[in-house]
Amino acid sequence: MRPKALIVDDEAPARAELRYLLEEVGQVQVVGEATNGEEALLLLGSVDYDLVLLDVRMPGGSGLDVAAALQGRAEAPKVIFTTAYPDHAVDAFDLAAADYLLKPFDAERLARAIERALGPDGGAETASSPAAPASSSPAGPAGGSTADPTTTASSTQDDSLVRIPVQKDGRTVLVDGASIVYASAARGYSYLKLADERLLVTMSLNELERRLRGHFFRAHRSYLVNLDHVRELVPDFQGALVVVMDDRQRSRVEVARRHARELRRRFGL
Repeated sequence: MRPKALIVDDEAPARAELRYLLEEVGQVQVVGEATNGEEALLLLGSVDYDLVLLDVRMPGGSGLDVAAALQGRAEAPKVIFTTAYPDHAVDAFDLAAADYLLKPFDAERLARAIERALGPDGGAETASSPAAPASSSPAGPAGGSTADPTTTASSTQDDSLVRIPVQKDGRTVLVDGASIVYASAARGYSYLKLADERLLVTMSLNELERRLRGHFFRAHRSYLVNLDHVRELVPDFQGALVVVMDDRQRSRVEVARRHARELRRRFGL
C-alpha cells in the first residue's frame, strides 16, 4: 500500500493542483485534505499519515504551527512545505521539514521532495541529499564533492566578484561571495553563514562549491569554508582538525581527516 498523504492548504485551487500532481507522481495516496492548521491537527490525530504537505500562511494556525506540534509525536509524519513565500524556509528546516517547495512547482520537483521525505534517509540532513530546485546535479561521494578540493582551492576565479542570490523577505538579495564565512549543507539546500546572520539558499553545497571558487575550501562533506575567514586551526585527538571562523559567534567547523593535510598545506603548516 502506498504511503498516506494529507494536503493542507486554505485555497481550494491549490489543493486541487497538488492532488493532481500527486496523482501524476503516483508515490503516495491522498487520504485527506484540510483548509487550515486546526483541521490539519484534528485529522493528524485520527489517521496515521506518512506525509503532510503543508502551506505556510493559513487561518486557524500556520503550517509552521502544525509542524511544531508534530515534533513531539512518536512516529510523526514527514513534512513538506508547499508555499508561495520563500521567507519562512529557515524556520521550516529548523522544524525538521523534509523539503520546502516554492509555488509553482512541477511533478518532477514534487517527486524529488517525496523521495527525500520517504526514502531510506527519511529526509536526514546530509550533503548527499538530492539537489535543490536551482540545481539537479547529484552531490558527490561522502567526504567531499566530485571536484578535487586542491583544484577548487587553487582556482584563479575571484570570489569577491561572485554573487549568490538569496530569497529574503520577498526580495532577491545578492550576497557577495567574499562576505560568506562558510556554507553548510541542509537537505540539498545550503545555509550561508555571514558575520552575524545565517541565510538559506536554494542551492546544493556542490553547486555553491562550483560558484564559490577562489579562497573557498571543501573542509567536509557538509561544509565549505572561506579561508579568508579562518581564525584558528584546532587539532583533535583523532588527527582531524576543527577550524574556528571569525564570525561573531566564532563558529567551529569540522574538517574531515582526508582534507586536513591539504588544509594545513594551504596555510603553510
